Parts: sequence; C-alpha cells; structure tokens
Amino acid sequence: MTKTPHLSANIRVKETWRLLKNRHACAMSNNSNDKPQAASAPKARAAIIPVTVFEQNCTLLICEATQTAVVIDPGGDLDRIEQAIANSGAKVERIWLTHGHLDHAGGAAELSEKLGVPIEGPHLDDKPLLDTLVQSAKRFGADMPGIRNVTPGRWLNEGDRVTVGDLSFDVFHCPGHSPGSVVFFSPEMRFAHVGDVLFNGSVGRTDLPGGSHQQLIASITDKLLPLGDDVGFICGHGPGSTIGHERRTNPFLTGRA
Repeated sequence: MTKTPHLSANIRVKETWRLLKNRHACAMSNNSNDKPQAASAPKARAAIIPVTVFEQNCTLLICEATQTAVVIDPGGDLDRIEQAIANSGAKVERIWLTHGHLDHAGGAAELSEKLGVPIEGPHLDDKPLLDTLVQSAKRFGADMPGIRNVTPGRWLNEGDRVTVGDLSFDVFHCPGHSPGSVVFFSPEMRFAHVGDVLFNGSVGRTDLPGGSHQQLIASITDKLLPLGDDVGFICGHGPGSTIGHERRTNPFLTGRA
C-alpha cells in the first residue's frame, strides 16, 4: 500500500467519504528539497470531502488550538459536508470561496444559512459567476439540488488576510481560471489552498467565460512559484502537491523560474 506523505509538518490531511484508487488527499514529491521542517505537533488538520459530479475537493480546515474551522468551497452535497463537520467535533466559523464556479460555490448560500456563518471570497471579479450559478447548473445539465446564487459578505482582494481560530492566511488574487480566483496561503504553516489555479501535474482550465491561459500562467509564475518549493497545497480537484514538485515536473511550468 502506498503511503500518503504529509502535506506539511504543520497540517494533517485526510480524505473522507470516497477513497479513490490512486488518489491521495495530499500527494507530494519525495525529493528532500521539498520536505518541510519537522514540527512538534500539527497546527491544523483538514478533511477533504469530494462533492458533486465534478468531484470537487471541498475542504474542512480546522485550527487544532481552538477547534474552530472554515469550510472552503462547499460546492454541493451538503449532507456529506455536514457529516464531516459533525465527525470533526469542530465549530465552523466561516466559509471561504476560492472562485465562483458552480462546483465550488453552489452549496455556499445554503450552508451559510444552515450554519449561521459568513461567506468570504472570492474576488469581486467573480460576481457575474456567483450571480448566475443556477443558470450555470442548468447549462451544464448538473443535478445539484439546493444550488443558489451567492452574495458573499466579504469580497477579497490581493493583500487581504483571512483567519480561522489562531490560523492566518494571506490572500492572493490569481486570475486566469476565473477572473476572481483567489489563493489562501499560510506563511507559518508553509501551506496553501489554491482552488483551481494549480493542480498536481496540470493547471486550471481557461476555456470557460472569463478564463485566460496567459493570465493563469502569470498568476502561477508571479505569485505561487515564489512562495517556495517546500510549500504544500490542496487544490480543487485530485491530489495535492508541492510548489517544488510542480515547478520541476508540471508540463505547463517546466523551464520557468
């Protein structure tokens, strides 16, 4: 059995609900240059809950010190998300959205109402996507009960900071996959949630309205690669990785500084 490596010494990641063949919640390079420094105990834990027909990685991120949590990208299948929250024993403080596509934001309004918590993100440039989630679901023929259009309580901008418990994340506006995509980065934990900007072995699609491959590659090379090769990340679909592994092996990025 293949051992799933740690995403970061400061965060424990577990995939819940669906254990998919050859899929890990956190797949990382074994290259020693990417290995994070040892820590006495993880500062956070994360449960990845694949949701909707798009197998989107809804993430429940929990601060170990306070046992408070944030739900990142609740695209749908709220029964699974709510069960994961109950199993964790943590109290959800807020919802974060990386971008406005239906598989990431479709369940946010209903979950916000059920939990009584605010929605933060993405960037204002994704407002047209969030305003038309219901229409998008019909256009894709997606069976997503409970999907609603979303109006966040807080739009996020480059340089903003979001928090959950004692954990703090810097916000990077990374357009390309969508105009308002954002990335959440913890310098302390050397960990990021990158949504659909960057994947293990690939990058976000840019053939949807508002997409731009040139913008996407610029976002990755100008904002994500400089974070450092040791930074581990969770992405919106499939296994996670490290910045270093993607710099060396991702066909869209090889040869870039």
